[in-house]
Amino acid sequence: MTPPPASMPPNDGPATYAIVAGGGTAGHIQPALAIAGELVRRGVPVHAVHLLGSRRGLDPEQLPATGHPFTLLPGRGIQRRLTFQNVTAAWGIVRAIVSAVGLVRRLRPAVVVGVGGYASVPGVVAALVTRTPLVIAEQNAVPSAANRLAGRFAAAAAVPFPDTDLPRAVVTGNPVRPGVLAVDRSAQRAAARERLGIEADRHLLAVVGGSLGARRINEATLVAASTWRDRDDLAIRLIGGARDHDDLARRAPVDDLDPLQYDLVEYEHDMPSVFAAADLVLSRAGGNTVAELAVVGVGAILVPLPGAPGDHQTANSRSLERAGAAVVVPDDELDGARVVAEVDRLLADPSRLEEMAAAAAGVGRRDAVGAIVDLVEIHAARPAPAPSAPMTDDPVPDESELDR
Repeated sequence: MTPPPASMPPNDGPATYAIVAGGGTAGHIQPALAIAGELVRRGVPVHAVHLLGSRRGLDPEQLPATGHPFTLLPGRGIQRRLTFQNVTAAWGIVRAIVSAVGLVRRLRPAVVVGVGGYASVPGVVAALVTRTPLVIAEQNAVPSAANRLAGRFAAAAAVPFPDTDLPRAVVTGNPVRPGVLAVDRSAQRAAARERLGIEADRHLLAVVGGSLGARRINEATLVAASTWRDRDDLAIRLIGGARDHDDLARRAPVDDLDPLQYDLVEYEHDMPSVFAAADLVLSRAGGNTVAELAVVGVGAILVPLPGAPGDHQTANSRSLERAGAAVVVPDDELDGARVVAEVDRLLADPSRLEEMAAAAAGVGRRDAVGAIVDLVEIHAARPAPAPSAPMTDDPVPDESELDR
């Protein structure tokens, strides 16, 4: 299989209006694509929005499918300790910054938008060096170190919560991809369950660990599934992630003769259907996950990632917990028995599940991407170019091409 190119230049046509920088994980790619898609929906030509990503992670797989010109930068992120790998990583960042500065000078965009992730840092530095207007979009309640630094120089910072501490912050919420934004759980539940192969009389527990997976959640789910193997009223869809998929497949907790329906998925290609079909979600508490749970309106058990910078996942989870939309379980308290106890308690109380779903929907920001693009247009150095023809199609790739 031929590897994807490191870049795809703009087609002949309009000058670049915006560079959207960030990526490496789905948690940063998805906001970037949502912002790019909203710009195009407002009339900016597809090829006037340039995506700046990383050669590592999901970017090489997903960016070519968008139709946008893109550049993939070399290098990797720096760990929070002194290691030999950090020496080589620092050199990679220098190379990436040089590449990004050259790109910004060549394309001369009206604005650079930083959404976080490894590729965001060179893009932000390039904007500062070239004095290009910079807008940053922070996904978490506690800003990353990169965005705290970038925020000192940015024209505006789009943030998810009122207490997210960045200069010139504007509370917008997190951008959610169009397919998830379009989910109507009551209207789409039956069709979504049919697509996923879930029987109508089963409760569905969706377990979501992100693109790499969450080992603690995966392990606890295996134990819980073994406990539930005789239940014919329950289905589990474990989105285990790429890192542990082969091991999870070898250790399947049920067999074909067990009443429990257990589906292991490495990489979920249809999250809108999962959200529409699920009665309850068990997941980490990344900024995008929390935003999508709220927009869709589904109750959750959230297990914040320990050691996340600034403990931002715990801070993210509190917004849903305070609203009554989620139960928060510390990572070191999660095991199979705790999963069984929490899930059984909630599934046995349909009215509680309905209240949690309504509470989640009550805090969801459906207009987040529009509010972010408003900031982009306000602070751009020049107006967006007019489209050559009316745009009717969504430039964001089909949901089958996206990951959480």
